[in-house]
Amino acid sequence: MHTIKNIAVIGAGQMGNGIVHVFAQQGYNVTMIDVQEAALTKALATIQKNMERQVAKGTLTEEQLKSALGNIRVQTDLATGVSNADLVVEAATENVDLKLKIFADLDVHAPAACILATNTSSISITKIAAATKRPQSVIGMHFMNPVPVMKLVEIINGYATDATVTATIVALSTAIQKIPCVVNDYPGFIANRILMPMINEAIIALQEGVAGVAAIDSIMKLGMAHPMGPLQLADFIGLDTCLSILKVLHAGYGNPKYAPSTLLVNMVQAGKLGVKSGEGFYTYTPGSKELIVSASFK
Repeated sequence: MHTIKNIAVIGAGQMGNGIVHVFAQQGYNVTMIDVQEAALTKALATIQKNMERQVAKGTLTEEQLKSALGNIRVQTDLATGVSNADLVVEAATENVDLKLKIFADLDVHAPAACILATNTSSISITKIAAATKRPQSVIGMHFMNPVPVMKLVEIINGYATDATVTATIVALSTAIQKIPCVVNDYPGFIANRILMPMINEAIIALQEGVAGVAAIDSIMKLGMAHPMGPLQLADFIGLDTCLSILKVLHAGYGNPKYAPSTLLVNMVQAGKLGVKSGEGFYTYTPGSKELIVSASFK
């Protein structure tokens, strides 16, 4: 298997900074890369705040916090940031053209032995790998949000992914105290192939007036033991992201059961994206833990 010591993470957003957090906490040297200096500054502050929360809960010591933060470097230049990486994890926006461009650049600048992983939740690993001349070294490493808390890593083999690459990423996931589950490269993989149709059906039920937001979420929480209802979960994922994934599923399988609901499409067009915009199926007030059903659905 490959030896992993130095890791580069591309993207300083919610997923990217969470991935950096986990690797740094487990003792790996991590370079966080983003084209925007402000995004890197914000991400470092988020990581420190989340680690301080762990210290307050007693799951991390002050010494471990200092050590973890000391493992993190930041970089705005991709070529420099990946120059000594054993593993790169791409966690940029879920945009296929952007990811293809990043992987073409990685193919040029990352060391020959470097594993190239993507945190995509739905885009074909095989398609991403085709942007490089080393498809055998490309793999999906799909973390769940919030990364420091969620245990699952969905590991996706592309058509040409080498078995030693898969074994390395499985071992690495275990080393960072995650639970790896290996799947193959089909639209939506497993997590979103099952999750997104459920969320979409909940939105269709709301659209048809079968039940309201609170009732739909309560039924799934109380009756099915889900920790969060599907509409609230959609808000946390981002309604634009949900729509994007459903489009991938619909195009990939050609099956109308994956067609996104009209209500979801309309909400995204109206800029109601969930937590990130402050309103989706619920209204989100900064600093408040109270969930208020959006005025649009009362």
